[in-house]
Amino acid sequence: MSQGEAGMNIRTLDHEDPEGLVKGLFGCIDGRDWAGLSEFLHDEAIYERPGYEPFVGKPAILDFYLTKRIISLGQHRVERVLSDGANIACWGSFSGVAKNGRDLSMRFADVYRIREGRIDLRRTFFDSPAI
Repeated sequence: MSQGEAGMNIRTLDHEDPEGLVKGLFGCIDGRDWAGLSEFLHDEAIYERPGYEPFVGKPAILDFYLTKRIISLGQHRVERVLSDGANIACWGSFSGVAKNGRDLSMRFADVYRIREGRIDLRRTFFDSPAI
């Protein structure tokens, strides 16, 4: 079994540890570990977030992080994770810096659907204009 950069056993990315999955995902995003992030995503994953058309498929999601995301660096702080098995919800705060140097600070909520042990749908919501 392979190990991901986030230190999770990739074959156990499922509803058994929803908090670990969410924190591992954000660990990859905040650490700019795009190979690690890829391991959390189902090949047919969809990512919906304010200000963008949905990103459909793992390559489109990774391209967003590599080329379109306005954030230069930042950190997610997860406050709570809830799960019913195949669906996960979490919320928390984000602080960081945009590529133009502007400080960013906001609250967020994410909803995930899990398929075959991977995220196949992610919806992000912000408490302020889209970043």
